[in-house]
Amino acid sequence: MKDQNIKSEKPQQKPEVWLRGPVQGIPNLLQPAAHALLQAGEDMHSYADNFPKELLWRKPAGRASVGFHLQHLTGVLDRMLTYARKENLSDLQFKHLKKEGAENPEISTIQLLQDFDTKVSEALQYFKTVDADTLTEERSVGRKKMPSTHLGLLFHAAEHSQRHIGQMLVTISILKERS
Repeated sequence: MKDQNIKSEKPQQKPEVWLRGPVQGIPNLLQPAAHALLQAGEDMHSYADNFPKELLWRKPAGRASVGFHLQHLTGVLDRMLTYARKENLSDLQFKHLKKEGAENPEISTIQLLQDFDTKVSEALQYFKTVDADTLTEERSVGRKKMPSTHLGLLFHAAEHSQRHIGQMLVTISILKERS
């Protein structure tokens, strides 16, 4: 019989981010978005930290590559923050948008992960500056000025990140099984 006082060799897993309490400095109404972005970052690292560079641009069954998901996650978050600040996209942002998913052997998985981490940090810093009274204000998206709200953009940034993390996990699983 095992000694009840001996701790398990297995490391303790933290609860999901949303169960760890509020993120300091973030308005209450933005807590779910902050939690989702932080969870996306943790999940991304747990799935992709040791992902082989030679598989980064493979597209199983014609689906998006892991490289695309990593670039796109960062790009969308950057664009949603721009629209949330009532700004237009810059020429540099359009240049990055056109390159999302284009195979680039110069880029490493580590760099793509770091880019997302940086953008999540920027998003959380932005969240800390948001006046909750502005969350229902109208915002427009893209050249066509599609209607949204301040909250809508920040929520979309978070849920979109979660969606792509899920897709990326499936792609990683398929590619690892095949290699």
